Amino acid sequence: MQERLFRVLFAICALVFTGSTAAQAHPLSLTADQIESIRALIRKTMDAHRAPGASFAIGLGGKVAWSEGFGYADVENQVKATPDTAYRTASIGKPMTATAALQLVERGKLDLSVPIQTYCPHYPEKQWPITARDLISHTSGIRHYEGPNVDAEAFNIRHYDHVSDAIDMIKNDPLKLQPGADMLYSTWGYVVLGCVLEGASHEEYRAFMRKAIFEPAGMTHTRDDDPRAIIPNRARGYVIEDGELKNSRWSDMSSKMAAGGWITTAPDLIRFMNAWMAGRLVSQATMKQMLDPYQLLKGTIDNFGLGWFFDDYHGIKAGLYGGGTAQVAGVVFFVPERQIAISGLFNLEGIPGPERIALAEAIADVILGEAKPNPDHFTPPK
Repeated sequence: MQERLFRVLFAICALVFTGSTAAQAHPLSLTADQIESIRALIRKTMDAHRAPGASFAIGLGGKVAWSEGFGYADVENQVKATPDTAYRTASIGKPMTATAALQLVERGKLDLSVPIQTYCPHYPEKQWPITARDLISHTSGIRHYEGPNVDAEAFNIRHYDHVSDAIDMIKNDPLKLQPGADMLYSTWGYVVLGCVLEGASHEEYRAFMRKAIFEPAGMTHTRDDDPRAIIPNRARGYVIEDGELKNSRWSDMSSKMAAGGWITTAPDLIRFMNAWMAGRLVSQATMKQMLDPYQLLKGTIDNFGLGWFFDDYHGIKAGLYGGGTAQVAGVVFFVPERQIAISGLFNLEGIPGPERIALAEAIADVILGEAKPNPDHFTPPK
């Protein structure tokens, strides 16, 4: 029950990889009718939430087959959204960090079973030992946003030049539960994981991620979301308050760099999923480990492995991860057996996770011919 609640709240799930079926037939391209149906689905969701802008992309057979911008990246200056519009990743950055961690495991540089202080002494010991495996699986017991400073944590205004410095905000808090006992989704757990990656790799986190993930995947438009930097094509973020479209509140994502403090484009997210499915980032054995049901001290997590959530799509294993924070709501979705990937980023915060999931699945239906959805009848679930 708790795992399903996390799925609704954070709009995240993923799939079990089946390497023997990954090369099955997939669409080589999209027809004009399919593209028009996909456009209509996206516009339907945008209209339902009054989203100013969005960018979507589709991957087929390891390639970026289609990408397009919708509406406005900047309403005040009437700048239209394009495929190259850059948005925050929010929590979509978490599986990137998890993948990088498991690269280090494959290289013998990270042991998932030892206390994290081996690599990150900045985080103090707690009433129970925590391992990197606990951090990746959201079973560390480290809290999520809560308490008297929850607003300041969600809308951080301080810039952190080093990923470990942000740990100070939570390092003195006790664990909420024994590591490995149950799932407790935690952005702060992934912030600590960034510190672990630095200790294991002996590299600064952002530099390591560029070498481990972004360069191998060809993600040339992905970088840290530094609000002080001049970033070409950066989208403005918006929120609906009291029925009125307003600019999002200021929030500096450097406090949660390893949990999703990146800025990216819809095609770059496709490149990440394509590289992951092709085994260019971690081995097939590791992919399977990441996407098998996670083993708790008692029982398993039904829809989560090591860094990805998984679910069923028309009887096929399919997966996604969602991201929502100030300025953005996004989703990534992929079906390895059909070698398709879908990414979507809106510059409006607060679009519910289940609706983003439903949109991605409807787009996949159009691509795979599983259904013939009528955009006029498509209503995202509440």
